Amino acid sequence: MIETCTTSPVANDEFASWIDTFLEEKGIDPQHVFTVAGPSNLENIIPVGVVIEHAKIASPGEQATIKDTLVQIDFRDGDVLHYLEFLATGIAH
Repeated sequence: MIETCTTSPVANDEFASWIDTFLEEKGIDPQHVFTVAGPSNLENIIPVGVVIEHAKIASPGEQATIKDTLVQIDFRDGDVLHYLEFLATGIAH
């Protein structure tokens, strides 16, 4: 069964503001692209900006997980782009 969405996804303004500020402070270019394989092994080119737009319309629970993960990565001086690429792979699938 295919579910259809009757309303447009709405961004959580608090999360949207937070993630925009976070990426700006980290100097992450929204035009940076990831090349990730989709389910048929075709390459998908997904910019950081697209990953962020998907995050902004994710459920509040998913947004909390994304925020918590980014904060943990940042605290450990990890590679935020690696996590964003992981999210891009999810979008491709």
